[in-house]
Amino acid sequence: MSQHTALDALRSSLTGTLLRASDDAFDEARLPWNRAIDQRPAAVAAPADIADLRLLLQAARDSGCPLAVQPNGHGASGDLAGAIIVRMTAFDALDIDLTDGVAVVGAGVTWGRVVEALEGTGWAAPAGTSPVVSATGYTLGGGHSWFSRTGGLGSDNLRAAWVLRTDGTHERVDDDSDPDLLWALRGAGGLVGIVTALEIDLVRTPELWGASFVFDAADSAAVLRAVRDLAAHAPATLNVFANSMRMPDAPQLPEEIRGQSFLSVQALSVDGAADALLDPVRRAGSLRREHTGLTSPLRLSQESNEPTDPSPSRGAAIAVSVLDDAMIEALAEFHALPEQWPIVGIDIRMLGGALDAPRRPGFASLRSAGWMLYALAPLFPGEPLEAGDASLAEFRELLSPAAASNTVPTFLAPRQTLERCAAPDDVARLRALRELVDPERLLHEGRLPR
Repeated sequence: MSQHTALDALRSSLTGTLLRASDDAFDEARLPWNRAIDQRPAAVAAPADIADLRLLLQAARDSGCPLAVQPNGHGASGDLAGAIIVRMTAFDALDIDLTDGVAVVGAGVTWGRVVEALEGTGWAAPAGTSPVVSATGYTLGGGHSWFSRTGGLGSDNLRAAWVLRTDGTHERVDDDSDPDLLWALRGAGGLVGIVTALEIDLVRTPELWGASFVFDAADSAAVLRAVRDLAAHAPATLNVFANSMRMPDAPQLPEEIRGQSFLSVQALSVDGAADALLDPVRRAGSLRREHTGLTSPLRLSQESNEPTDPSPSRGAAIAVSVLDDAMIEALAEFHALPEQWPIVGIDIRMLGGALDAPRRPGFASLRSAGWMLYALAPLFPGEPLEAGDASLAEFRELLSPAAASNTVPTFLAPRQTLERCAAPDDVARLRALRELVDPERLLHEGRLPR
């Protein structure tokens, strides 16, 4: 059957929708969250139910167009030419068990909805910093969060999944029924089946306490050394992010930060105040602002300043094993250089804790890493791309001597593959499993190395 005929038959059979290039709404529907990535799929489908998903599998057989489930949020790779993008928005069920600390989350549910449902319960979702990101896409890609030192990666919290296999079977799978499939789902995304819902562990947060410090940029190296030293004895209940910020002199920014450079440190403790632990950080530099006190997951989400609408962006992430004095000095000097103006922020996340001892086997892991760094170079209208691309390349080069062996898929840039996230044996194991469960290659190969 020709592709055209197969897609025509699919459109007439679906309860949900199918858009093709000739449809007015196609150009908007084909775009991922990151508008800097230009996807050219054969079609975009929004299935209404499991029956629709089975029709999509048959259409993939008939048309030769593989299915690429693309959740809301970051992480699009851009290489989906000829595929059918599948949006799982209709799979929006959410069920929370506060007694056992478990949530069943549909594939179309965003983290913001889960966070709101948990407010005031003493439980937190192992959610990323953005409320609009799909809980399923984040979890299946590894996912690092405010709670990762305490509860592990998002994928570590995956207990079970409801999966539609390529033969049309829809079932709940866990480590007892299919340990190989669960191992792959914990980080390698939907390469081995279409996930319709997840069962995830929540993180116990008896008393959530936060601290925020803002320092002069001139003290960046000294403060980062204090944060680095804190990591040596910080308990797993304490999670710490640092952010080196260099704001452009843009009229749309508030006066107090326009054209300003500074370093901020945010800490989150899940079992009460951690003033004594953080005091050396507080005293390491000239403090502009300080705020400490009880907080909540919903407040963290609201204060994340993450964009809530799709927009173009680019960045570079790298996990490093250590942050020694020389690397800290080099990083502070790098971000202060006039030619590095395109990089607005460098995010530095303390790893360790529960990340060093994941409680479940999975493809994604940060056991070899001590820190995760991410540089953001926004795409401003009318500005050339070359300067930002060059700054991000220099950022990667600066940190490459300290690079850890693994990162997590949720931090991969477009066109980067899963070989950056696991040992060659694990990539080979993933490829062999995919051949076993999807011999017809009905599912898109995603970020598997070509």
